[in-house]
Amino acid sequence: MTTVFYASTLFGAMSLAAAIDDGHFGDGRRVLIVSTNAAIPEVAVPLDRTPGFTVLRSRFDEVHSWNDVIAPLHPSDWKARVIEVPMMERLIRSYLDLGQVDELVLESIAVAPARTIAGLVRDCPITVYSDGLMSYGPTRDPMPAEIFRRITRLLHLDLVPGLTPLLLSEYEVPPVVLPDAAFLAVVREVTATAPDMMAGQAMILGQYLSALDIVTPDEEAALHETMLRALTARGYRTVVFKPHPSAGRRHSQLLRVAADTLGVRLIVAGESVPAEVCFAALRPELVVGCFSTGLVTAQRYFSLPVASYGTELVLDRLTPYENSNRVPVTIVNALLPRLSEGGEVSAAPRADLQELVRAVGYCMQPEAYPELRPAAGFGFDPRYFKRKRLETLALTARPTALTRLRRKIRSAL
Repeated sequence: MTTVFYASTLFGAMSLAAAIDDGHFGDGRRVLIVSTNAAIPEVAVPLDRTPGFTVLRSRFDEVHSWNDVIAPLHPSDWKARVIEVPMMERLIRSYLDLGQVDELVLESIAVAPARTIAGLVRDCPITVYSDGLMSYGPTRDPMPAEIFRRITRLLHLDLVPGLTPLLLSEYEVPPVVLPDAAFLAVVREVTATAPDMMAGQAMILGQYLSALDIVTPDEEAALHETMLRALTARGYRTVVFKPHPSAGRRHSQLLRVAADTLGVRLIVAGESVPAEVCFAALRPELVVGCFSTGLVTAQRYFSLPVASYGTELVLDRLTPYENSNRVPVTIVNALLPRLSEGGEVSAAPRADLQELVRAVGYCMQPEAYPELRPAAGFGFDPRYFKRKRLETLALTARPTALTRLRRKIRSAL
């Protein structure tokens, strides 16, 4: 029996290790394919060369780099043309010595390289495992029948208890919860071998919003600086910055300048060290970020105080409406405390998160989830729902000519 796994992050590899330890896969041959999906992979540390991967390596019989397989092409861009698929399948199976594959285990099934691998390693069942809060959102793009008919389950961490993942539900793929204990046991393993890290009173979680064209690079730098100023206003004098593995070093460099101006000691955690390892090893007094999954894991698994900042800006900027980040930022905005520019932390207004996520999911992909259409009387909070989207879906009345004229007058004043 051969099982082929794919992972692009250490968080994903830890999730796979927890699933293996929990008995979700057999004892046969395990082949792990890793990829580096950073904008410039050549300057990023490959997953299988990060310090934390050492303790995970024993779960797999072989580890192969997808970047090496398709070099010099980029993993997020390359896919085989239809006419090339049979040839490429034979070549990849031969190169990796796969033989008969009994199961394929993938993250981010809707996009390359996971979708590419699914199209080249055919005729076997597929397990999808979630990569954080995105599992609670709808499937990004329609899946071809030759792929969705093979998907047998969605393995996911129970990040938001009581909330059911929408991902792949339109294909009746059952969600399977990965036990907290199994995941935390793996985190402890990785933490025990992590390089020494300097502790800080608070922690900022970086993302790569500008690389996704959600905000500009200057706006993302301003978000980080505002978080730092807010923490300074709360009295913190040592702050850890945990950059996203794919974000590059610019954010760290700019934040160091801001820290020097504020008289704050900024400690930059290693890019390849998972946020969860930082939480376990450093135990910061407060974790802040925009809408990183790390905010939820910090609160859920490590009982750390958390606060978000910048979510409403992101909600306003996300385009198109069906952007797959919409549900993660909606969850964080509706669930977690908020940090103000002055350093105050306030609770999020109460909301029925299940109904909110279902309604947002419907508005993102109405054809895939018609059963999620909100009932009459549902309150559409303008932070989460765009007026034009509601009009297009007939969830609110289209404006009359007089109404449009009044809006123009108001906007001109």
